[in-house]
Amino acid sequence: MSSHGYESGRLNLPFVGIATFAKKPYVADWGTIDADVAILGAPYDFGTQYRPGARFGPRAIREASTLFSFGHAGAYDHEDDATYLGEDVRIVDMGDADIIHTDTLNSHANIRTGVTAALAAGALPVVLGGDHSVNIPCIEAFEGHGEIHVVQIDAHLDFVDERHGVTRGHGNPMRRAADKDYVTGLTQLGIRNVSSTAKDGYDAARAMGSDILSVRQVRALGNDAVLARVPQGARIYLTIDIDAFCPSIAPGTGTPSHGGFLYYEVLELLQGLSQAHEIVGIDLVEVAPDYDPTGSTAILAAQLLMNLLGFIFHARA
Repeated sequence: MSSHGYESGRLNLPFVGIATFAKKPYVADWGTIDADVAILGAPYDFGTQYRPGARFGPRAIREASTLFSFGHAGAYDHEDDATYLGEDVRIVDMGDADIIHTDTLNSHANIRTGVTAALAAGALPVVLGGDHSVNIPCIEAFEGHGEIHVVQIDAHLDFVDERHGVTRGHGNPMRRAADKDYVTGLTQLGIRNVSSTAKDGYDAARAMGSDILSVRQVRALGNDAVLARVPQGARIYLTIDIDAFCPSIAPGTGTPSHGGFLYYEVLELLQGLSQAHEIVGIDLVEVAPDYDPTGSTAILAAQLLMNLLGFIFHARA
């Protein structure tokens, strides 16, 4: 009998042990990453214009993800009749990029370093935000890695060029992406209601290659028609702001916007996108757990990422 009181092995329940993403191995030395997926935390929220707190998002998402720490057999989905994320998909957790308070440029540089390390190792980088400005260094890390098309799922356009001298806040990332010559265009889904972007921002976005659809437009078109609008053969960088969802299911965010997506609407879009395209990078941002005492927002984020990774690697198999 072991000192733990059972013959062999460990139950390793969700609330036991260190909360890496889905309880996957932690890799402190970014030069030794050997995995298919590398999770990086980007606990930065100095780019917010309203309520802060997304700096605690990576920790909350990791904690929630322990609920989905499957065994070696993976996770069987009876609706799809498929097993996802078996032992052949190697996932590691890189920990967090170092954040320097009040220093946007160096904090962003540290995030870029982490994504660059994941790409150098041949791993799919998955970044846990943080506010949406962390997408800026993520996209910058793809310089020299070929052309990408950005698919954004979000309530807000995030296409502000400059406001009061700010060019790297959470209202700027899609404009900064569009500035890159290796970003071939953007598909922006879920954009709705009164936004932080004026009409000229929408005009500029469309002029720079953006296709913009609201939640109601996505629903009216249907998934197949929406997915058909994404350029065929494009390599996809996917950025998901949790405020794309209705705050009735995702209240834990700094800038909630009513009229958002429900879970299966986004899940089915992601499944279709994974089947039709190569997903080369992911970030999920703006989870601010202190606004949601139930923890359901972080659980939603973790569940969405686990299912998305399952779709990606099932499509590659």
